[in-house]
Amino acid sequence: MSSPTLFRQAHVVNEGSVKVQDVLVENDLILAVGVDLAQNDGEPAVKAKAEKATVKDCRGLWLMPGCIDDQVHFREPGLTHKAEIATESAAAAAGGITSFMEMPNTVPQALTQELLQDKYDRAAEVSPVNYSFFMGASNHNLDEVLKTDPSRVCGIKVFMGSSTGDMLVDESAVLEGIFKEAPTLVATHCEDEATVRANAAAAKARFGAHVPIGQHPLIRSAEACYRSSSKAAELADKLGTRLHILHISTAKELELFNNTQELEDKRITAEACIHHLWFTDADYADKGTHIKWNPAVKTAQDREQIRAALLDGRIDVVATDHAPHTKEEKDRSYFEAPSGGPLVQHALVAMLDLVHEGLLSVDKVADLMAHRVARCFQMADRGFIRPGMKADLVLVQPHDPWTVREDNIMSKCGWSPFQGHTFTSRVQETWVNGTCVWDGLRITTQHGAHVGQRLSFAR
Repeated sequence: MSSPTLFRQAHVVNEGSVKVQDVLVENDLILAVGVDLAQNDGEPAVKAKAEKATVKDCRGLWLMPGCIDDQVHFREPGLTHKAEIATESAAAAAGGITSFMEMPNTVPQALTQELLQDKYDRAAEVSPVNYSFFMGASNHNLDEVLKTDPSRVCGIKVFMGSSTGDMLVDESAVLEGIFKEAPTLVATHCEDEATVRANAAAAKARFGAHVPIGQHPLIRSAEACYRSSSKAAELADKLGTRLHILHISTAKELELFNNTQELEDKRITAEACIHHLWFTDADYADKGTHIKWNPAVKTAQDREQIRAALLDGRIDVVATDHAPHTKEEKDRSYFEAPSGGPLVQHALVAMLDLVHEGLLSVDKVADLMAHRVARCFQMADRGFIRPGMKADLVLVQPHDPWTVREDNIMSKCGWSPFQGHTFTSRVQETWVNGTCVWDGLRITTQHGAHVGQRLSFAR
């Protein structure tokens, strides 16, 4: 049992507002939220605990709910030369992400319940932040998919486009079986494989062995994305699937989503990722394969339309698709360089730069990166600064510029697409289940023991 902590006079960013308040935390829970809790005459028990609490002076700081990232690739097991659960969850903590949901395309791929449990067991040993892992789907494991416990597993991942690895689900009967019978949310990577292959063949015919990186958004084209995502949406409508389409990268796809229903009533939801909100195809000239992702970063118009969809409710959540590779791997030629990059450490501060540019509000960032993720996945007891919720909190200094350098990058791969960029805001502290796990300089818990918890879902 730990003594209570009182976050005193913070600018609490929560549920559509920013208010100067106190937040009282005891053990792993938020006990109370209000003004001057140590002088509160209405609740003697709260006042007594606030008076005895360790006080943190939070004047001038934003206190936000911890970010929940619904799409990461932490590479363990099998690809630990790129990343590990320990290193990437530490980077997440440094970036204000207090919970992650990790994808199944590791080695071996998480295609059985036993292999899935192995990942949970490893996270319990090393993660300073909360965790869940998607069950993987293939053309051959429907029986295993249907064993997934919806209260203890975030969802089922389906690659409707090969992306990386060989988890492509392209047999119609299997795809329909998953969409019809899945016991929980189905998250899809949507790119039409036939279209991508045809575009790649055309690029090779034109350029030979040296296809330039600028061709990436033409090879993994808007048409390839829309063909696959519209197929997924049509199938979900037909079969009543709870579908979540990942990393929307095109303006065209936005017509598949509505903003006329409450999030809890939607059967089809959508995610945008940091790189599609930040970069455009003009950045390939400078960043090269370091901004090669699947789906590809596309045009400035696509980016502006996706940003607009954040504000009007067609896009439901913001995530990272954090997917590290070594710098040596990323520096290869176009077809040889793998897609993906590290983003968890810089996702929140990147979104807060958009706040400083006037493109959205800080409470909207909390909504997209915490509140709505918790609602979308029906998470139990997380995502809000409310009494009774788990104390997953982030203290942010709004104006404390810092530059991304090789020596302050936490991900094991040691590079970032944001290298050289100066962010306006800084994550000062990250608290997970009532414990400070990041103090602005270092991870403060030993191997994350007894801090990160397995996420649960009220389904």
